[in-house]
Amino acid sequence: MTADTAPDTPQGQDGAETPRESLFEAPPMAEQERMVEAILFASTEPVTVADLNARMPHGCDGAQAVQHLRKRYEGRGVHVVKVGDSWAVRTAPDLGFLMQKETVETRKLSRAAIETLAIIAYHQPVTRAEIEEIRGVTVSRGTVDQLLEMEWIRFGRRRMTPGRPVTFVVTNSFLDHFGLETPRDLPGLKDLRAAGLLESRPPPGREVPEDERDEDGDQTDMFEDE
Repeated sequence: MTADTAPDTPQGQDGAETPRESLFEAPPMAEQERMVEAILFASTEPVTVADLNARMPHGCDGAQAVQHLRKRYEGRGVHVVKVGDSWAVRTAPDLGFLMQKETVETRKLSRAAIETLAIIAYHQPVTRAEIEEIRGVTVSRGTVDQLLEMEWIRFGRRRMTPGRPVTFVVTNSFLDHFGLETPRDLPGLKDLRAAGLLESRPPPGREVPEDERDEDGDQTDMFEDE
């Protein structure tokens, strides 16, 4: 290419590359919805919009098609749900009882694993030292390895502190398993207290805000020392 030859990819005013217009007309939106529907039903894992666009013909808009499909499935037996930055087809929450016979529990989490997972979910990104400080006991390597093997947690960015400790965060598999779109959808302290999942005992050395105290003036704590 000579200096006078125009580049293959057009550029915008800011110099950034802009996508070339497709030589072929994109399928109608209804057909794009059908394509997205087929991909989501056939996929064992949630699918990102980027993956949808990569599989569909040139000119298709996966983001718009999945939103149309999501509305189409409102009130149906299955829903199109967002899992992190991906999309999946899942049974409507109110019909989950119909799937009980097909649900197989393959592994039970220990109390230490449950507490570690909860701390990561509510405090992510969090280091091993911070997990141990909250729990008050040492976190065994086996506990973390189990959660990593289940793909419910993953390594996050290293902290810019001495030693560059690694952090842990929850994964899309964790969100998908519990029907959450983002970690922000986790229940709050009041919800956990109402469900009876927190014990009425304040953690040692920690002041309790008035709005988090129970009727006896104590704060409930789900991370009881072993």
